[in-house]
Amino acid sequence: MDRVLEPTPKWFRIVRNLGLALSAVGGVLVAAPVALPAAVVSVGGYLLLSGTIIGAVSQTAISQEEYGDRNWKSRENSSENSPGESGNQP
Repeated sequence: MDRVLEPTPKWFRIVRNLGLALSAVGGVLVAAPVALPAAVVSVGGYLLLSGTIIGAVSQTAISQEEYGDRNWKSRENSSENSPGESGNQP
């Protein structure tokens, strides 16, 4: 959950917004009040699905520098808190 709440890099914000736009267009095509050809409704479903996936994946992206810092900190904490390990081992 922490990763989703972190700030998203600029490129992935653009991709996320593109995914939201695709989802909106797909939703309109699927839920249109008029009778549309089956092919158009099918394309709308695919747009809805792909836009949702693109938006979800791009929201979880964080910058490489920040991920590297977090990963390094988690390694330090896990090695400090590990029982039975001593710092005198070669």
